[in-house]
Amino acid sequence: MTPAKRGLDIVLALVLAVLLAPFIAGIALWILLREGRPVFYVAERMKAPDRPFMLWKFRTMTVTRQDSGVSGGDKIARITPTGRVLRHTRLDELPQLFNILRGDISFVGPRPPLRHYVEQFPELYGEVLKSRPGVTGLATLAYFRTEERLLAECKTPEETEAVYTRRCVPAKARLDLIYARNRNICYDLRLMVATVFRRLPLRTARRRRQSAEG
Repeated sequence: MTPAKRGLDIVLALVLAVLLAPFIAGIALWILLREGRPVFYVAERMKAPDRPFMLWKFRTMTVTRQDSGVSGGDKIARITPTGRVLRHTRLDELPQLFNILRGDISFVGPRPPLRHYVEQFPELYGEVLKSRPGVTGLATLAYFRTEERLLAECKTPEETEAVYTRRCVPAKARLDLIYARNRNICYDLRLMVATVFRRLPLRTARRRRQSAEG
């Protein structure tokens, strides 16, 4: 990560943390009153092949002791009413401002993977995680709806795992590597703006998806 990128992360995260502090506190209180404890979901992710960290989010699912892998159709019933709203608006990711300030992640980069995917695909993630993971990124924007549709059709954890590892991991990795070849501050700002409006320009998104799937 360049000093300029890190500097942008710190300044923007501090500004947003101050401006959004009442809003973040309000969401936390709402979850506490409506859904109970815990308010936050804290789980291990990887920022490098050998460097884990704890990622913070607002909790959007009922708590269970047996929880692993990505979220597919097999977990839909566990999403709380408040969680549906937070997921749809991506407000569940606001606590990741803390992770950005700590230097665990950036605003823009590949989504931080679970440890067992890094161990399953060491060469692939060895390249992807040369970029600091981020809250949003090219793969998140260009492939999110496709991934959501594929995983929503899965009925069991085993099916979710198979579809994710076969269809989603390689496609997103190709997009993450495209980002790595083109990354700069201006490109990061474009992706952040696109995230606010929840989409890339149509032509760009189509071209990136075709590159990932081809």
